[in-house]
Amino acid sequence: MHVAVGSIFIECNQFGGTPADLARFEQYELRRGTAMLDAGEGVVGGMLDVLRAGAVDIHPLLVASTCSSGPVTRDCYDQLTAELLAALVPEDVDGVLLGLHGAGVVEPATDLEGDLLAAVRRHIGPDLPLVATLDLHAHVSEAMVRNADALVAWETYPHKDAFTTGQRGARLLTGIIDRRWQPAMAMAKVPVLVGGCRGQTEGDGAFPELMRRTKSFEERAGVLSTSLFLVQPHLDFAGLGSGGLVITDNDMDLAVELATDIAERYWQSREALEQPVVSPGTAIREGLEIDGGPVLLIEAADCAGGGAAGDSVASIRALVDASLGVTSLAMVVDPEAAAACHAAGTDAELRLSLGHKLDPCWGKPIGVTGTVERISNGNFRYDGGIWAGREATMGPAAVFAAGALKIVVATHPTYDWADEQFRSMQLEPHSAKFVVVKNPMNYRFGYAGIAKAAFILDTPGPTPASVRGLQYEHLQRPYFPVDPEIPGLQPTVLRGLRRR
Repeated sequence: MHVAVGSIFIECNQFGGTPADLARFEQYELRRGTAMLDAGEGVVGGMLDVLRAGAVDIHPLLVASTCSSGPVTRDCYDQLTAELLAALVPEDVDGVLLGLHGAGVVEPATDLEGDLLAAVRRHIGPDLPLVATLDLHAHVSEAMVRNADALVAWETYPHKDAFTTGQRGARLLTGIIDRRWQPAMAMAKVPVLVGGCRGQTEGDGAFPELMRRTKSFEERAGVLSTSLFLVQPHLDFAGLGSGGLVITDNDMDLAVELATDIAERYWQSREALEQPVVSPGTAIREGLEIDGGPVLLIEAADCAGGGAAGDSVASIRALVDASLGVTSLAMVVDPEAAAACHAAGTDAELRLSLGHKLDPCWGKPIGVTGTVERISNGNFRYDGGIWAGREATMGPAAVFAAGALKIVVATHPTYDWADEQFRSMQLEPHSAKFVVVKNPMNYRFGYAGIAKAAFILDTPGPTPASVRGLQYEHLQRPYFPVDPEIPGLQPTVLRGLRRR
């Protein structure tokens, strides 16, 4: 058996952030040809693990992954796609396995995964099996369902099952190749657009219950795979929505029935998935009444893991205005300010203009006077998540102290898994009263056991906890939460092509 393996993995945001070019992929992970065979973790690592165990001949293509951002530049996408297709020789393989995200965008507004899967399908023809793995925050488009034989999504949020999802995708592909299974795939979705704050997959709550029900369908005879999608709501595509995808062994009616059941229950759970928010000032006042710390200020609207630039200073402004005498930690991406700190050196007193240099439409810089306490190259290592064990960099970085407020000033936006960026700058969140966290979910893991409370903030930005204020252009109403009720709503069902 011969299987081609590749990956172009990025989550994009159409409301903000900075474009992703080739240099951005090189900053995180860009492996060409046989170099990708060294991938031991993540989705691709899981794929390779299963294929090697089955003595499958692996045909390496390309692995390109990076932190979330604005749309991918057309030149970057064209180059990566051209390299992947050039390495893919249809006559030499029995199937193709791709690790994708599902929420990628190519400038100005192209569905990256739909376009890529269509290009691969044209390249390999109608008969070769094509399987792709997706993040559970994917926008599953008609082009994706039409061109892939099977789509398999991650099952956890905070994400910790990239490796096992790669394994699942590889097992499904090899079963299709050796004709054990003939996949029939259906995706059903409803127009529910909510942030990720209540999208955890463990414990109590609406989304964990939906996930458990979705995965229980895999126990039924003839069901090969089920996936639940909480769509990344900071995209702007027609047909955006959340729901379920089911793959059966040659039973399209069953696939449609079960996917529709998931989507209908998703609609019924919509209110429980919408996150209430509070102002930064309110969160600080209420946090001061809580004994000890850290108290987390969750600035979800500036989540680099969702494509934001990481340059918001909304929480920093509130902490400065509060003139607190207790230690607080925050982080902002500001290349100019980071360069100024490096030029001045440690112990220098400066007045910096902080924030909103990369994505200025969400606010204005603020002036902050303080001292450069520490400078570094910004390198750190991820302790967990989708890049567990991998080296990353904030670029030239500094700790800028404005009284008791310690601000990490970074050059590049980076994905927040836990508190690695703070600790790399010798700052200990467990000893702080307030910690600003710019991720809507991972704080549940990164600060488990030490956080005294967490407040989800209402601040400007391209990744807000609630999308009520976002102005979509291509997505048309009605959709929740702007439209709480939609009379006569029926899930939209997308059916995959049944290949023999």
